[in-house]
Amino acid sequence: MKVLLLHGWPLSERMWTSQVTALRNAGFDPVAPNLYGRGHSIDDWAAQLLREVSGPIVAVGASMGGYCALAMARRAPERVLGMALIGSRAGADSWDRRRIREDQISELRDGHAPDRADPDVLLEHLAKAQEAIRDRLDLTGVVASFGGPVLVCVGDRDEMVSVEESGELASKALEGRLEVFEGAGHFPSLDQSARFNEVLLDFLARWQT
Repeated sequence: MKVLLLHGWPLSERMWTSQVTALRNAGFDPVAPNLYGRGHSIDDWAAQLLREVSGPIVAVGASMGGYCALAMARRAPERVLGMALIGSRAGADSWDRRRIREDQISELRDGHAPDRADPDVLLEHLAKAQEAIRDRLDLTGVVASFGGPVLVCVGDRDEMVSVEESGELASKALEGRLEVFEGAGHFPSLDQSARFNEVLLDFLARWQT
């Protein structure tokens, strides 16, 4: 079973190093692509990934990667068997959030790298990714209609996505599950990698052969 690991912003696919090892050891086939430089919209990214990765997949998306996972499920629900959304949301940006992103884009184009940015990622790629995030569709309906299981993970110290919002997201799914990581921030897969790996492998156990 292919497990597609979709990274968050401003990190890269290297955020998944621990998960790639854990998944391989458990007999899965992890695929961790770089999402930058793939086009102007998250829907473009999803279309590219569906062409690049064959067969059925379970999509695991952190923050920005969760938006991409949802876009893939919208385009090809027959191929996405399950989703794990980490520190992510299904709705579109509010106007206030869009203004914050505009400020981030300006800072990036003025040469200011954000905290935790992967040093090998071009600032322009980070800026274009922010534009794609800003302009993404509201895919709440995808969660509600998705036929497979949905795992929603959130750190209780996440400053961007609240536990309450994540609980509401999980409740919208036909088969939703919420996991709260106490003491973790926006990226629990990095802050608490051992526990996150346990939760992820438990979620994936139904597809283990």
